[in-house]
Amino acid sequence: MTEIRHTPVAPTSTRRLTRGAAIDAHRHDDHQIAYAGRGALAITTHAGTWVAPADRAIWVPAGTVHSHQAHGELELHLVGLPADSNPLALDRPTVLTVSPLLRELILEYTRHPDETGDTPDTPPRARLRAVLLDQLSVSAQEPLHLPAPTDPTLTAVCGLLHTDPADDRTLAALGREVGASERTLSRLFRTDLGMTFPRWRTHLRLYHALTLLAEDTPVTTVAHLCGWSSASAFIDAFRHTFGHTPGTHRRL
Repeated sequence: MTEIRHTPVAPTSTRRLTRGAAIDAHRHDDHQIAYAGRGALAITTHAGTWVAPADRAIWVPAGTVHSHQAHGELELHLVGLPADSNPLALDRPTVLTVSPLLRELILEYTRHPDETGDTPDTPPRARLRAVLLDQLSVSAQEPLHLPAPTDPTLTAVCGLLHTDPADDRTLAALGREVGASERTLSRLFRTDLGMTFPRWRTHLRLYHALTLLAEDTPVTTVAHLCGWSSASAFIDAFRHTFGHTPGTHRRL
């Protein structure tokens, strides 16, 4: 069994990761905010994957075993917070909206960490952290979670779609490949993943779209690779979820 790395203090730091780079599974005794100033960040736990582009951050509660995956050239800003600093009372990883002010606060707070990855709690930094927490307390929570299945049959179905997000087969057709009925799979999506099959597939496609955009893949190509019928259909779905178009997303 692979030993999970334990770093008691969640570091406050800035790291640059090349595309495809990863940080292996670990846990902290502190909470942590992970923010991608550039590129896209995916954080994975046993419960699934959360993905955040440059206008979102991921809250990782204390004690959560998690790993990081870089998509594109990632500028990763990490903010460690004591376990008693939880303004949104979150007990699971959550994607949060990052306002322009919160973005600048995160960038400033992570700008000059010391060599240990932590930062001295000087009065100016304490005030900066207080404002950061205040802004965090009004951040909207975003539905950018791709839950991971535990049922073996459902895992097989989800694996097919992870391999090819553009696969547009019906649930009945996918069921025939893995030896399960449409009714059984539909029930498993609701009970095991907490959402319907169409909703999960949309989340999957948006997850892959974010990773491809971080790699500077053209919007039309992203739409095709992720299963939308046209670039305009993809743009509409992206705007509905993120509040802006994929083209605007590249400039964030």
